[in-house]
Amino acid sequence: MDPLLESKLSLNRRHFFGRSAAGIGTAALASLLAEDSVFGGNHLGTLGGKPHHSGKAKRVIYLFQSGAPSQQDLFDEKPLLREFNGQELASKVDMNERKTGMTAGQKSFPIAGSFYDFKKHGQSGATVSSLLPHIAGISDKVTYIKSMQTDHINHDPAITFFQTGHQLAGRPSMGSWLSYGLGSENNDLPSFVAMVSRGSGRPNCQPLYDRLWGSGFLPTEYAGVKFMSVGEPVLYLKNPASMDRNARRRWLDRLGEANASHHAVQGDPQIEARIKAYELAYRMQASVPELSDLSDEPESILAMYGPDVRTRGSYAYNCLIARRLAERDVRFIQLFHMGWDQHFTLPKQLPGQCKDTDQPSAALVKDLEQRGLLDDTLVVWGGEFGRTTYCQGTLNKETYGRDHHPRCFTLWLAGAGIRRGFTYGATDDFCYNVTENPVHVHDLHATILDQMGLDHERLTYKFQGRYFRLTDVHGQVVNPILS
Repeated sequence: MDPLLESKLSLNRRHFFGRSAAGIGTAALASLLAEDSVFGGNHLGTLGGKPHHSGKAKRVIYLFQSGAPSQQDLFDEKPLLREFNGQELASKVDMNERKTGMTAGQKSFPIAGSFYDFKKHGQSGATVSSLLPHIAGISDKVTYIKSMQTDHINHDPAITFFQTGHQLAGRPSMGSWLSYGLGSENNDLPSFVAMVSRGSGRPNCQPLYDRLWGSGFLPTEYAGVKFMSVGEPVLYLKNPASMDRNARRRWLDRLGEANASHHAVQGDPQIEARIKAYELAYRMQASVPELSDLSDEPESILAMYGPDVRTRGSYAYNCLIARRLAERDVRFIQLFHMGWDQHFTLPKQLPGQCKDTDQPSAALVKDLEQRGLLDDTLVVWGGEFGRTTYCQGTLNKETYGRDHHPRCFTLWLAGAGIRRGFTYGATDDFCYNVTENPVHVHDLHATILDQMGLDHERLTYKFQGRYFRLTDVHGQVVNPILS
């Protein structure tokens, strides 16, 4: 290379500080770099993984129902929908909401009453659909929020918004923020694990992307690690046939020395993250097989999660693995279950989704409770938005469908710091608008962080000259749902 060109290419900020650290002096360099370092400066709000305040939760298990469950058919009973079934919704409410391109051109918007019965359950008297008998059975352990709201009406931006607090890709996911703020409690497993299962309602529903559990502009060590449903549980973890564990250790030691030397020159935080990733992968070679071995689970526990629990990659299997991860102090565990997008044949598809998730979700809560883990584990269940009261497509006696509805939907929480047997918020008689105690996605994020001991306004990271946070410039902790 031309020496002059090589010299120009080397004159960048990172290279300058890396090469001139000795000349500037260690103390001065630390002062100059503190503002942009991961654990330096007051923008982080946490030092050494310590929380801002005493939180009631040590970990989160987020059961994300991708595609958006229909609240009118599962949790939010509206008798008037049956009474006025087939009548135009516009005759009952002011239909001023934004519609998707799938229904914007419809000339008729008939009310679709639910096919399913609702009953009150437990001392709380929560109304839950006959499609969810097991979740209904834990109603006295959970808080139902019936007044959730979001800003987005299409799947990808809405799911991205729920995971990252922003509709556009590139921001850190919620699990990454928690890992960044609190660190890990288990050196042998990631602090953030994601798992994906396909529903039987619509197996080829909306796709999910790895960026949903990515670290965005945070250092990559805070990204979620995906546990696979087929093949090796974690990609690229297994040694090749020609290398045993001792040889791997020697190879990693030499590679670590080379990376450390390179990091000393360049000062690139990604090199340090790479070193940590290699070391974690080495430890996971022993911890992941033990985690995935269900032979030590009693038959009574396996039966509690349902018949699919032994099928790797099923929602039931992932729920059991989530409990095992919680036992091992993994910080953030997220299950994505696809298939909830019922646009045209809801009565045919929705029962399958409920069968997939009802028993395992309830079993997870009960299993955590009987092990003493529910007191410090926060469980969240819900999708990215709600469904419309009007029918998408043709309404008849055999079937109906529902489009996307971001103005109101239901989500439930259980465990650490959450009131038991409580319902918060309400919608109008036609499940169109929130009438009491609206809860925005930013509010949910603020509440989750609060229960983990983090102030959502103080957990920030400087990127491209601006301090970012999960809740952007919004969000209030929903104190009424806290115990």
